[in-house]
Amino acid sequence: MKFNELNLNPDILEAISHMGFEKATEVQEKAIPEILKGNDLIGCAQTGTGKTAAFILPTLDQIAREHQKETSVLIIVPTRELAVQIDQQIQGFAYFTPVSSLPVYGGGDGKDWVQEKKALSTGADIIVATPGKLISHLANGYVKFDKLKHLILDEADRMLDMGFSDDISKIIGYLPKERQTLMFSATMPPEIRTLAKKILTSKPFEINIGLSKPAAGVLQAAYLVYDAQKIKLVKSLIDNKPDLKSILIFSSTKLKVSEITRALKNKVYNVDAISSDFDQNKREDVLREFKSKRTRVLVATDVLSRGIDIKEIELVINFDVPGDAEDYVHRVGRTARADATGMALTLINEEDMYKFHKIEQLIETVIKKLPLPTQLGEGPAWSTRKPPQRFGQKGRGGGRGGSRRTGSFKGNKRSGGGKPFRGNKNPRNK
Repeated sequence: MKFNELNLNPDILEAISHMGFEKATEVQEKAIPEILKGNDLIGCAQTGTGKTAAFILPTLDQIAREHQKETSVLIIVPTRELAVQIDQQIQGFAYFTPVSSLPVYGGGDGKDWVQEKKALSTGADIIVATPGKLISHLANGYVKFDKLKHLILDEADRMLDMGFSDDISKIIGYLPKERQTLMFSATMPPEIRTLAKKILTSKPFEINIGLSKPAAGVLQAAYLVYDAQKIKLVKSLIDNKPDLKSILIFSSTKLKVSEITRALKNKVYNVDAISSDFDQNKREDVLREFKSKRTRVLVATDVLSRGIDIKEIELVINFDVPGDAEDYVHRVGRTARADATGMALTLINEEDMYKFHKIEQLIETVIKKLPLPTQLGEGPAWSTRKPPQRFGQKGRGGGRGGSRRTGSFKGNKRSGGGKPFRGNKNPRNK
């Protein structure tokens, strides 16, 4: 279906056309008409399918038709990276409308707080916020949400996984009961159903597309390795693929990210790192260099596994198996976006084999185990037996260093580098 068949505002259609898009993705085609009808909605679709535009476009349409110059939409997201990215996409779609937006997230300075306070008290049309920072503003008593019509939770599963359930409930206590509520997620664990019952004011329309499976364009494979072989294998993979200009390496801990980055430093190509330890300006600088291909290899925690829409990442390497099966889907989803193709390779040591076997069960795919390069010697033998629990070991296993990320408009051509301009970006609103 083409966007001009969805009965959207002409100014929004003009922006979509200006950005070079004509056809809606499946999740957009199913969600936009229901949201325009005013229905509550739960949308579950794999990363890279266009969930963000599925909720931005219809809510923008309604604001543009009934502009009230007060905050109409609140979008709650798990991380500041996702808040910035969604705000950038709103800028593009709203370019020819009088709609304003502002991202509200932690890590800023006093000037950011003043700007956020002004938007929350005088009414930017759309607020995109992380839970903790928004609660800090709500506690001061000046936030005006009495005219709010739309509540959107993006990456809802990740927010629950990060422990934001109580924060979300607290925020909802400040909102009008009469509102439209939309929940979007890439996976649908039981906790999402429980949250939906709490916050949805009517029976929601449900969309389920490609639940918990990587995109079809991702070529997945794995290597069985001992830890001592991992760095040598990664160097071999990078050196033997000189045509690949964008490689993303995931590790589950911040400490390991630093170790990998130091080991891969090379005079021939640029290597950089990103984790939740970096301040916002540093993160933006690193991402800008990676997006522009000036950095060839980026080593990251799961801060980049959700919602960061970087085009043409050709290879994703999981240096270790992620702690949760769902995290594997999101890591792998950083490549093969917007109908492109890509490769995802996972390095599996003896202790992670059972965990990786559970991932294969989740995505209903047996992933091919490739032989190691001969110079590295033999790796461990494949086994799906659950390893014995070590003394003092608790929980689900696997490090969880770094905050999480999430949602994207499929093929968004405006989400390139550059530090985000905070505040009203529409030249017709100055």
